Amino acid sequence: MVDLASYCSSVEIGDSSPETLSSIELACAITNSMVSVVDDVATGVDVFFLLVMGSLVFFMQCGFAMLCAGSVRQKNVKNILFKNLLDACGGAIGFWTLGYAFAYGEGPFYIGLSNFCLMGFSTGPEYAFFFFQFAFAATAATIVAGTVAERCKMVAYLCYSLMLTGFVYPVVVRAIWSSAGWLSKFAPEDKLFMGVGMIDFAGSGVVHMCGGATALVAAIVLGARKGRFRDEDGNPLPEAASFPPHSVGLQMLGTFILWFGWYGFNPGSALAITPSGYGDVAAISAVTTTIAAASGVVSSVFTNTLIDYIRTGNVEYDLSFAMNGGLGGLVGITANCCVVTPYYACAIGAIAGWVYIICSKLLVALRVDDAVDAIPVHLGCGIWGCIATGIFADPDKVMFVYGSGGAGIIYGQGVKLLLVELIGVGFVLGWVIAVMTPYFVLLKIMGLFRVDPLEEVVGLDISHHKGAAYDLQAADSNKVDEFIDRRSNHGKPTSAPSQVQTTFAPSSE
Repeated sequence: MVDLASYCSSVEIGDSSPETLSSIELACAITNSMVSVVDDVATGVDVFFLLVMGSLVFFMQCGFAMLCAGSVRQKNVKNILFKNLLDACGGAIGFWTLGYAFAYGEGPFYIGLSNFCLMGFSTGPEYAFFFFQFAFAATAATIVAGTVAERCKMVAYLCYSLMLTGFVYPVVVRAIWSSAGWLSKFAPEDKLFMGVGMIDFAGSGVVHMCGGATALVAAIVLGARKGRFRDEDGNPLPEAASFPPHSVGLQMLGTFILWFGWYGFNPGSALAITPSGYGDVAAISAVTTTIAAASGVVSSVFTNTLIDYIRTGNVEYDLSFAMNGGLGGLVGITANCCVVTPYYACAIGAIAGWVYIICSKLLVALRVDDAVDAIPVHLGCGIWGCIATGIFADPDKVMFVYGSGGAGIIYGQGVKLLLVELIGVGFVLGWVIAVMTPYFVLLKIMGLFRVDPLEEVVGLDISHHKGAAYDLQAADSNKVDEFIDRRSNHGKPTSAPSQVQTTFAPSSE
C-alpha cells in the first residue's frame, strides 16, 4: 500500500487555481497542506515540551539552594545561597560562550569548534535545545556548592563554575551525548564504541559523576572545615566532629524540590514528545524515576537504622539518610530510566541507598569533609547508575529508544555493554581529575581558594556578606517588662504620664 503523504510529496503541483487542478493534484495539495500544518504543530509541541522540562531542571537550582542552606550552620546560610546563585550565572555564561560549542559544535570527535555564543542559531528548536542543555550544565556545577561550603572563597567558586561549565563538562558531554562522540550511543551504527556505545540517558555519568568527581577533588585540595577532624591545636580527633544542620525543614524542602525537578531531568531527556514513541520514553522514565527514589529512601534509612541498632541497641531513624538515600536512588536511575523495567528500577534504587551509606562512611574514614554528602550521592551513586545500566538494561527497550543493540548481563547477552559502561566511568573520572586537580591546586597556591581561618570561625555571612542571614535580635527586655506590667494592670500605666512619655520616646537608633 502506498503512503498517501509520501506519494503526494512527490507530486508536482503547479500554480493553477483549484478549479483547473486534477482531482489527484487537488487531493495532494490538500494533503501536503495538512502535513505541513501537522508538522508545524508537532514542532511547536516539542519546543514547548523541551522548554517546560528545561524549566523543571532549572528549578532544581532552588532545590540545591534549599538543601545546602539547611545543611550548613546558621552563620554560613547567606554565603551558600549566594554561591548557588553564582552557579546559575556562571553556568549560563560559561555554557553560552564556550560550553555548548565544545559539546555540540562541528569539529573532531573530542571537541566542537562552532556555534560559540550560539552564532548561527535562528530557530526555536535550536534555542530550546540550548536552554535544556544549559540547565543540565548548571546542575553539574551546583553539585560542588554544598561540598565546599563554609570555607571556600567566592572568587574561587565563580572561577570553578566557569571552568566546569565552559570546558570540563562539555568535553564529557561531547564524548557521550554528541553524535560525534567516541563513546556516544547516538553515533552512526558502524561507529558505535565496541558495537554498542555507552548508555547514559539523562546523565548519571555525564552530569552527576562529573560534578561529584569535581567535588571530591575540591574537597581534598581545599581541606576540611576547622574542628571537623582536628582540634584547635591541630591534633587528630578520635572521632569526626559533626556539625548539625541549622534547618531540617529547608533540607526537606530542597529534597522534595529536587525530586520534583527530576521529572524534567529524566523524562525530559527524551527531548521531544512527538511522535508517540517519544512520549512512551518519557512516560516510562517518569515511572522508573519515582520507584527508584522511593526504594532509595527506604533502603537507606532502614539499613542505617539496623546498623545503629546493632551498634548501640537503640532504634532511631535518621532523616538525613532518608533524604540522601532518595537522592541517591534518583541519581542511580538517571542513566537507565528508559531502558529498565520498574522491577529493576526498584532494585537499582535500593542498591543506590546502600551505595550512599558505604560512600558516606568511607569519606569520613578517609577524613574528606563533605558538608552535605554530595560526593556519596552524586559520584558514588552516579558510578552505580552507569554500572546498573550494564547489568539491567532491557534489550528490547534499548532497541526501541536508540535503534541499536545492547543489553545488561542479566539478560544473558554478554558483558559488552557493561564493559563500555565501565570504560565510560573511567573516562569521566580520569578527565575530571586530570583537569580539575591542577586547577584547584593553582587556585590554592594563588591564595584564591580558602577563606582566612578567623573569617571561617566567625562565619562567611558576617565576614563576606554584611551580616547574618537571619535577624535574631529580640525585643528590648525593658520594653517587654513594661508591656507585661501594663497588661497586668489592665492597660493602666503604673508611672506618671511624663515618665511614660519619656519611656516611649523614639530612640536615636
